[in-house]
Amino acid sequence: MTIPLQKLVSFAEFVNWKPEGERYELHDGVIVKMPQPLGEHEEVIGFLVKKLSVELDKLNLSHFIPKTALVKPHGHESGYSPDVLIVDQTNLNNEPFWSKESTVMYGKSIPLIVEVVSTNWRDDYFTKLGKYEEMGIPEYWIVDYLALGGRKFIGSPKQPTISIYTLIEEEYQLTQFRGTEPIQSPTFPNLTLTAQQIFLAGKIVDS
Repeated sequence: MTIPLQKLVSFAEFVNWKPEGERYELHDGVIVKMPQPLGEHEEVIGFLVKKLSVELDKLNLSHFIPKTALVKPHGHESGYSPDVLIVDQTNLNNEPFWSKESTVMYGKSIPLIVEVVSTNWRDDYFTKLGKYEEMGIPEYWIVDYLALGGRKFIGSPKQPTISIYTLIEEEYQLTQFRGTEPIQSPTFPNLTLTAQQIFLAGKIVDS
């Protein structure tokens, strides 16, 4: 089935239409084709997946990182494809869209979500931030390694920033990390990574 991109569509229509091997999202009924990420963008994602997978194994948690799962905000005709999504396997039996659409919609199923900023930075700082908070997702990272976000989000002068939003009494509280600051994650309290290590995707740079 082909859905004209200018027509508002439901989430069910979106998942039936979405072609394999291409990355699309649904934003309040509008199908959005995601831009092809830069190589550095992919390196940052790969580095985070590697490091977070190690922490999951150390903590012996019933969590995993799916490759292509979607996040559907409850009550909205939207479906997002996060850069890194951690799923709690023990809650999947409560997810109505998991078995057929590999989609999660409850905050209890999503301990942590990460978006690595690209040219569509407003989606990460505006749209998804509000939706993830509404869903009750406990922890949300915005990794802005190119300092693309607006000054009201990352300060002036703009510099690469990791924004970690932690859900406290149903509202996100923000902590930011830059340079050689070690990041602090409630989900992974023993994680030993600096913001710079993430921005460089673990690459060694000659001094």
